[in-house]
Amino acid sequence: MTLKTRPQRADICIIGAGASGATAAKVLSEAGMSVVGLERGPWRTRETFGGDELANINRYNLWPDPLLNPRTTRASKHDKSRVELFCPVPQMVGGGTVHWQGWLPRFTPEDFRLRTIAGDVRGATLADWPIGYDELEPYYSRVEWAFGVSGQAGANRFEGPRSKLYPCPPLPVSRYAEKFNKGCAALGWNSFPTPQAALSRSFNGRKPTVISAFAQQHGDPTGTRSSALNVFIPDAVNTGRFDLRPDCYVRELTLDAAGNVKSAIYEDGDGDLIEQQAGAFILACGAVETARLMLLSRSGRFPNGLANSSDLVGRNVTFHEYSAAVGVFDDPIYAWAGGGYVSASSFQFYNHDASRGHVSGGHIACAGVGIPLPINWRLPDAPAWGAAAKQNDRDNFNHSMAVAMVLHDMPQHDNRVDLDDEVKDAWGLPVARVTLTPHENDVRQGRFLIDRAGEILDAAGSKRVQKVYAERITGNCSHQHGTARMGDDPATSVLNRWCRAHDVDNLYAVDGSSFPTGTGANPTLTIMANAWRVAEKIVERRGYVR
Repeated sequence: MTLKTRPQRADICIIGAGASGATAAKVLSEAGMSVVGLERGPWRTRETFGGDELANINRYNLWPDPLLNPRTTRASKHDKSRVELFCPVPQMVGGGTVHWQGWLPRFTPEDFRLRTIAGDVRGATLADWPIGYDELEPYYSRVEWAFGVSGQAGANRFEGPRSKLYPCPPLPVSRYAEKFNKGCAALGWNSFPTPQAALSRSFNGRKPTVISAFAQQHGDPTGTRSSALNVFIPDAVNTGRFDLRPDCYVRELTLDAAGNVKSAIYEDGDGDLIEQQAGAFILACGAVETARLMLLSRSGRFPNGLANSSDLVGRNVTFHEYSAAVGVFDDPIYAWAGGGYVSASSFQFYNHDASRGHVSGGHIACAGVGIPLPINWRLPDAPAWGAAAKQNDRDNFNHSMAVAMVLHDMPQHDNRVDLDDEVKDAWGLPVARVTLTPHENDVRQGRFLIDRAGEILDAAGSKRVQKVYAERITGNCSHQHGTARMGDDPATSVLNRWCRAHDVDNLYAVDGSSFPTGTGANPTLTIMANAWRVAEKIVERRGYVR
């Protein structure tokens, strides 16, 4: 295959147009820079998302096709077997924000210095972040106000200081949020409305969000849900300086004689191979695919992958494993209503407390079960088919709810993303191989959090509670972090505090790959806030003024 065309050189080339790539594109193009965005997947509009509930029984149709885009996993580096995985993150313009519930909690100040607080953790590579909460806080506010986040400032008593209130008040309280709040109050634990990327009122010319049962894992046919697809992408495109190219698969990044990135080589939707040159390159592919692209981009200068002189690209990968306790109540809850939008949360067991017997903690929140139809739902011990299954649905579907937790996965040197030596994707390139061994702290922390979730359900009046413990970390998760961690020391990190590669002066990564730790909360708000922070630094560094 030969190069057919060479488009005009851009100031910036961003690879990936999800949460982080769209944020960077907005900031850079509004500052006057010419930006090219290369997105592997399609650019869909709200009209293409189904509004027919019966047609949406299969709610996972936005996930990449595992036959075209597989990845593999193994339990350790010594494991000779492999399992092929699907990828639950949409590869399309807008990325995971297209099908999210939009939970946007802030990280706490402790998250940025857990190594200092907790000390060494045997078998883990725990590290403080090179930045702190105070540096990121203004960017939290910018994203919240751009998206019109609905929430209640000060309700989470573990949250760090704020420079601004939320732009919209909380969404109406659902029946399952009422149960959650009741249980927490009975136990003396703090709870608060989950901050949502959904408008509780008209905001910036946009109508309030349509609260639908078909939210999680679905695109939004109303266009009212806040996402990168319907907020940041239009902001960037409207500048006239953002050239977004969907269906473009970047195969490698090439270097110039000085060791800087010269171009991205990509295959477009017609199968043509094209070279795009730029002054700087930003990786925003998600932690797994960013590491994979860096490892695919080998050269004489970097035989083990781009910017990988430290051998840390792909290492220290972390994921968020979800698990839950499920409660059944006498009175109907209709927990499928609202699709998880109208939730409530607790950070009561989020920050580190050594007396619990494990490091750190996680976000606990209530969620619906059976979203959106019984066909997608079963209690853990329920019959799977036949008349008994139907009766179980009649008895329990409208009476059940879940209290779930986000597990803070510990980073480990040998937990990594590398290139599979046998399996290739539809474009003939080695797929990402995920090696994951759960840390003993993960298992202890997960059991502790699920036990607390069960206590909340008991205190709320549940007549039966079933606990599902997280005994392993699968890697099949939308929340990915750590494969190109940032830090001040090039020997122990891939990126500096501005998410610029130590080895390559014009290469940045602004997705979750930069996170030194995974933390115990949904990461997308922090990913976007950090991308905004880094984009402003790129503008400053290259002499552009707003």
